[in-house]
Amino acid sequence: MMQNAKMTSRERVLTSIRHKEPDRVPVDLGSTPSSGISAIAYHNLKHHLGISQGHTRVYDVVQQLAQPEEMILDRFGVDVLDIGRAFNARDEDWYDITLPQGITVQFPSWFQPMTRPNGAWDAFAADGTRIATMPVGATFFDQTYFPYLDGYPADYRNLPEEMLKIHWAGLVHSPWDHAGEPDFWQQLRQRAMALRNSSDRALVIVAGCNLFEWGTFLRRIDNFLMDLVLNPVEVERLLDALLEIHLDTLDKVCAAVGDVADVLRFGDDLGMDTGPFMSPKIYRKLFKPRHAILCNYVKTHSQMHTFLHSCGSIYRLLPDLIEAGYDIINPVQINTRDMEPERLKKEFGQDITFWGGGADTRHILNRATPSEVKEHVRRLLDILTPGGGFVFNTVHNMLPDVPPENIVAMFEAIDEFNHA
Repeated sequence: MMQNAKMTSRERVLTSIRHKEPDRVPVDLGSTPSSGISAIAYHNLKHHLGISQGHTRVYDVVQQLAQPEEMILDRFGVDVLDIGRAFNARDEDWYDITLPQGITVQFPSWFQPMTRPNGAWDAFAADGTRIATMPVGATFFDQTYFPYLDGYPADYRNLPEEMLKIHWAGLVHSPWDHAGEPDFWQQLRQRAMALRNSSDRALVIVAGCNLFEWGTFLRRIDNFLMDLVLNPVEVERLLDALLEIHLDTLDKVCAAVGDVADVLRFGDDLGMDTGPFMSPKIYRKLFKPRHAILCNYVKTHSQMHTFLHSCGSIYRLLPDLIEAGYDIINPVQINTRDMEPERLKKEFGQDITFWGGGADTRHILNRATPSEVKEHVRRLLDILTPGGGFVFNTVHNMLPDVPPENIVAMFEAIDEFNHA
């Protein structure tokens, strides 16, 4: 299908982001915590492939995501790496633990959840606050502590400390689990440069810098959604405090890896199945100007492309997200209202790169037969690849219910498409 001369993985990804067709479809697996695979699904995949060496390492402990190993990346032609994988690289950085499902995986040495008598797992902040629980039968951790549940504080001097009691920050994935170390920023640069020198894959740095989501983490989502309408003054006060923290982070990220990483990944889940959490009018007033500031900072101070992870039906917000400065959108949730791939490609395919949308993980990848998966993936490739502006990834992470046969079929479909 693709006609160009052979490219390196980095060239392939960057060519597509620039809305030109690369030599083959660029592929991601595991470069972000929204484009990966659960530890259970990864374990099952390795077993299916007859791979007994290596380890199933859970690098994102909240979502229980595995860090794909080099042999898997090579096998499936993956073109992107998370800079975070350059940390926790020693065997002593991990320990064996058996999940409730009976599967042995490895957790980072710093993550030591406690087991309740009923089998649930709890995780705690440094001060003893219980910040997350994985209930019996669940396969990821839920947030249990909301610092501003009863209202907004008079000032935000303690905001950084409160943020560390949110499980997304208190149990954060690499490289940020090392952020408290005195030489972290020097380490980040050195490790990122070593990774770039040892691989031709594109590099992603995950920076978060969420705004809407931090409001839901701090206030709880029901309260914060009401606040958007009933208490916008307090919302803006919180957003400005968050923006100040995020710009400080971006300043350090850009200085450390702005000339090393190819993509900086932001996050802010703005959509439900039926549409955005808020009207475009509210988005434009409260969030768009601040998103634009974050994007502009990255573009002004680095070579990195801006990537927004935003779940759900965000069709109505896409024009504003593009204007705010995002180059890439993920996970491209094609199974929600108004997010038909044909529509997205036709209306926005020249203006933003779709990083995802390559396989429906809700209805197809987990339930269909391998032949049905192949047909599904080939159809989406036909729609999304013309003219570039596409990096293959599933619609969000592959969860434990995805059969390994279907994962193999998905990658086979990509290979067959490339050689058609």
